Amino acid sequence: MLLRSFTVLALLAAVNFAHAQDRPIGFQTPSKNIGCQFYTDNGQGMLRCNITNMDARPRRPADCELDYGHAFEMSAKGAAGRICAGDTVMDPSLPVLAYGEVWQRAGFTCRSEQTGLTCFNAMQHGFSLARAEQKVF
Repeated sequence: MLLRSFTVLALLAAVNFAHAQDRPIGFQTPSKNIGCQFYTDNGQGMLRCNITNMDARPRRPADCELDYGHAFEMSAKGAAGRICAGDTVMDPSLPVLAYGEVWQRAGFTCRSEQTGLTCFNAMQHGFSLARAEQKVF
């Protein structure tokens, strides 16, 4: 019976660890209007942020058949930009990055302010997101 209990506990621990590994890595702003997630793509760190509500959306490029204007992405050392995307990284389970707080991971830095969110990479490329305006730099 003791061995069986130990086996059940070990299996539960393994399942909990696996679920912990599947949790998204990122944050959302206190307004819950912006959400960001870190992930790897072909071994390269990537940061993607989505903004839900914007005062104006840019025109969708002709070569984009999905949604455009709400999603921003950059690699750890590359340029940042808006992307054509049919999905979102918004996730209510992400922790809130309080105003005035900084989030850092794998060369990315993001700062949450009441005026919006600014994120940049090791090359100082990035974006500033707010309801009124979004800028890529």
